[in-house]
Amino acid sequence: MTVVLLVLLLVAGGVMYDGFAAPQVMLNLLIDNAYLLVLAVGMSLVILSGGIDLSVGAVLALSTTVAAWLLQEAHWSAAVVMATVLVGGTLFGVMQGALIHVFRLQPFIVTLAGMFLARGLCYLISVDSITISDETFVMISQTQIHIPGGFVSPGAVIAVVLLAVGIWVAHRSGFGRAVYALGGNESSALMMGLPVGRTKLLVYGFSGFCASLAGLLFGFYMLSGYGLHAQGAELDAIAAVVIGGTMLSGGYGYVAGALSGVLVLGTIQTLIAFDGTLSSWWTKIVIGGLLFVFCVVQRLLSRPIAGA
Repeated sequence: MTVVLLVLLLVAGGVMYDGFAAPQVMLNLLIDNAYLLVLAVGMSLVILSGGIDLSVGAVLALSTTVAAWLLQEAHWSAAVVMATVLVGGTLFGVMQGALIHVFRLQPFIVTLAGMFLARGLCYLISVDSITISDETFVMISQTQIHIPGGFVSPGAVIAVVLLAVGIWVAHRSGFGRAVYALGGNESSALMMGLPVGRTKLLVYGFSGFCASLAGLLFGFYMLSGYGLHAQGAELDAIAAVVIGGTMLSGGYGYVAGALSGVLVLGTIQTLIAFDGTLSSWWTKIVIGGLLFVFCVVQRLLSRPIAGA
């Protein structure tokens, strides 16, 4: 359904607006939403495991702020900054997974607290936007990788590579099978002898890694760090995952669906931009309507599965 919807949107845009179907416009969908695709890949595994992670947008903003401060104020090298941000985001996710598993807390509550914590830490570092002028970041930001029909950014390439890794992990590894089993029924997963605790820690650690990586990609894209970056990005990631075909109840879905979900959201934004007369808030309205429809469809399709 998502792929069909995406094709219909692209065809409608090509018919209604001149230049919409240009190859570079299509590539820009991936360039502009590379960070969101990375978030959606991490969120896919979390939702497949039966959880949720509301902290990813705040961790993204914290990653941009930390990276910008370390580059501009502490004068660390770009390589060390990127490694530090990725390790920090991963540990943040592992910490949330440990709280969820050890204390039997609801993922919604734990990650909501993580969201407030990460946003608050941003403003402890700086209440203002920090411009990034580091040569390495600027070079990566301005690099264009030419392919037939146009060019893509390094961030888009990284996002696609991570998507491929996420697909392999979810569908070709023992860890992926444990994630699906955990999302299907945690009690059954325990009786089968699966490492439930370790799986939760790895799932939320991977989500934290994706959020911090998305923060680096956002930093390359914006060349700044700010606590207000990516507000609501966690909800966009959840919407992309659900629209991509993953059930919010867990245990069923495809990581590859994250790509189609992100492209649908990006296409809607592009259509509104090409129209020029509609407010950008119509993007949120349309996405909200789509999310309602897909949730209802998932519920209807899950009834025969449950009965069987």
